[in-house]
Amino acid sequence: MHIRLSPKWEEKVRYLRLKFLPRTLFFRTMLLIFIPLIVVQIVSVVMFFDGSWSRMGRRLSENLVSDMQFVIDLSAKDPRKMGEIQQMSSRILGVDMEYYSNQKKHRVMNKAGKGSKLIIGYLEEALNETFGEGMTSIYLGDGDRDLVVFVDTDNGLYQFTATRKKIFSSSIFMFVAWMAGTSILLFLVAVLFLRIQVRSIARLAEVAEDFGKGIDNQDFKPSGSSEVRKASLAFIKMKERIQRQISERTQMLAGVSHDLRTPLTRMKLQVTMMADSDDKKDFLSDIDEMEKMLDGYLSFVSGEGGEKSTFVDMNEMILSIINKFRNKKALIRYSTNDQVSAIQGREQALKRAVTNIIANAFRYGKTIAVKLESNDKKLNLVIEDDGPGIPKDKREDVFKAFYRLENSRNKETGGVGLGLSIAKDIISSHGGTITLDDSELGGLKVVIGIPL
Repeated sequence: MHIRLSPKWEEKVRYLRLKFLPRTLFFRTMLLIFIPLIVVQIVSVVMFFDGSWSRMGRRLSENLVSDMQFVIDLSAKDPRKMGEIQQMSSRILGVDMEYYSNQKKHRVMNKAGKGSKLIIGYLEEALNETFGEGMTSIYLGDGDRDLVVFVDTDNGLYQFTATRKKIFSSSIFMFVAWMAGTSILLFLVAVLFLRIQVRSIARLAEVAEDFGKGIDNQDFKPSGSSEVRKASLAFIKMKERIQRQISERTQMLAGVSHDLRTPLTRMKLQVTMMADSDDKKDFLSDIDEMEKMLDGYLSFVSGEGGEKSTFVDMNEMILSIINKFRNKKALIRYSTNDQVSAIQGREQALKRAVTNIIANAFRYGKTIAVKLESNDKKLNLVIEDDGPGIPKDKREDVFKAFYRLENSRNKETGGVGLGLSIAKDIISSHGGTITLDDSELGGLKVVIGIPL
């Protein structure tokens, strides 16, 4: 059930979700496990503290105070038996008792430090209820019998020494330790289980991304839960269908290419045998343009699907492309860096895409700047020229097949309108992007980004 909120609150919830919610499935699932686990731990400890532990501490303190009251009453009835009462208190009750007269009691009142309310809180309440406020003092020492209680009466000062176990139960620490230990164990088991489940999903995403780049991971096998296995099988079937369609289309286009080239070749031979005239030149020009259009169309629709993916040194490839244009009447500058320039892809396809972009720069510009940059995630190729550029409202249209900025179909001025279409198709198949912008040289700036 989806609760509808106002647009303002929807925006706030969306911001909090993006700001604080983990992005990966693994950490989101761990969050769903971890938060309820912590809440249960806190509630259990609070309930235990307010329930059995506090009840036990209060009862132990009341029992100790009753023993003190009993000893004080005995000694007050017969002070002459003080020694016997002290032995009885130590032997039977486990509490050492010392008696100081009114003349001596002020010398022994500050022998130890005050204790923690967590330990002596209930004892202090019980003493105040029994003897009255201001009549008792509680101290905690460092020894084995570290609990010291002074009870000031009209007859004198009574000092009781006992272990803090008389008023404090350590079961809460054992309870918290057991809860924390079992929670950590369950958390580790959950982490291991989730890592196994998420690994299969991550592997499926990796294989799908590689397939989009033209890398065929034939060793991929479905694994994980039934839902993940079902998605993996669906992906494998989809991949097989796509590969079969590409293969059938390539074979069909190869046949179409052969069938179309045969009549074009006959026409070209027949025109060649004609007498030289302006019509003959026009016919040959039209036939050459038709062949060029046919080659461009077949290259565009067939792509480079049959080429295997390998590691390509982009720096070396760009240098080889630039060397082909050295004879052109244009100035070219190329700059690279010492970072990674090798990517995994289809070398001939990438070479064709980059060649199309650089060829366009040489066609329209006199000064060309090529720059190769890379970081840990992406390789960027920037190509700039000082040509006329492309208007901003036409930069999306130039990537469409057979779209030309010029109205003419002269192959000498603008080709057949497939150069940028082929380049974008190849770059996209490698998981990259290609964008157009204004160049600092005054012309067009082409930025190609390919993930490493």
